[in-house]
Amino acid sequence: MFFQIDPSNGLAIYDQVVRQMKFAIAHGTVRAGEMVPSVRELARQLAINPNTVSRAYRELQGEGILESVRGTGLRVAAGAARTCKAERRKMVRQRLQSALNEAGQSGLTKVELKKLIEQELKSIQ
Repeated sequence: MFFQIDPSNGLAIYDQVVRQMKFAIAHGTVRAGEMVPSVRELARQLAINPNTVSRAYRELQGEGILESVRGTGLRVAAGAARTCKAERRKMVRQRLQSALNEAGQSGLTKVELKKLIEQELKSIQ
């Protein structure tokens, strides 16, 4: 797993693990049926408390994204990719709405804002 934890970004560490797992599944980096690292293994890789990973995994199980395999561990559930793609869209939309609201409140016009967005889109392509 190629997760990066940033303790200073304002999100709880367990939430960062949950989000990054969802994004990895949505992107296809982690596929349905694949086993995820054990709690201890992921905690060691990320240098975080195993209880934090355990909390993230419980949340992902509660959402039906991970499922328990008796005696083996956790794997990505069959319909997880669809769920994670929808969740990723929802998260990105919320962040965009927040940024657009902030831009509007700062006095940027729609034309200025559109130009900024186009510039940023070009930089990531």
